[in-house]
Amino acid sequence: MLNPRLTAPRAVLSAAALSGLMFSMAAISAYAGESYVSVGLPGVVAGYAITVNEKLGLRADAGTMGTVRRTHSVSGVGFDTKAQYNRFGLFADYFPFGGRFRLTGGLTFNKAQLDLNSRFDGNSSITVNGQTITPSSADYFNLQMKFPATMPYIGLGWGHQPRAAGMGFIADVGVSIGRAKLDTDTNIVGKTYSGYTVTQTDVDAKTAEIHDAVGHITFLPSANIGLNYRY
Repeated sequence: MLNPRLTAPRAVLSAAALSGLMFSMAAISAYAGESYVSVGLPGVVAGYAITVNEKLGLRADAGTMGTVRRTHSVSGVGFDTKAQYNRFGLFADYFPFGGRFRLTGGLTFNKAQLDLNSRFDGNSSITVNGQTITPSSADYFNLQMKFPATMPYIGLGWGHQPRAAGMGFIADVGVSIGRAKLDTDTNIVGKTYSGYTVTQTDVDAKTAEIHDAVGHITFLPSANIGLNYRY
């Protein structure tokens, strides 16, 4: 038989613990979650956020700018360019003043790259390491600038704070931090143009020239505005 003197305190403690858990769940459910959409960079973003407490929220979203194609000239070389920026993000929002302003940190998982494909036609000349050559239409000098697949994110914003159900305004500005890598694919090494044979050193010099023109990019910017609906 159980000792009633021991059973009573345990029952009181269990009831208190259950009451505390129910109170915590009620507090969280009072804030509930929210769905949101925004536009900017990276394109169209859709996500879901939850409130942990008055100071902290958690979010996940996905964004895409699709594929953007353009024609550019870089360091005297004509390129067909293709830019892609697709992102999935996991974020924690901190509200230091208990209002709408927040600081954000997290991780982004990216497919972010820029492809530059040469547009040689057999008539246009380019300068490679101080030498002028005229590649044929069968020649190519292609480059790809690609960011890391996973990057840390820091930023600040407005919105996603605990509040009553309904529509709201959100805004974000931040950066995913990581250095882009530039790779070259070409078939002009070893070919002779007007008596001059192109070397790997020539190609490396041209690649460095283009890299300097495009920029040593060490981050991906993010900036968007949108609406959320809190349940």
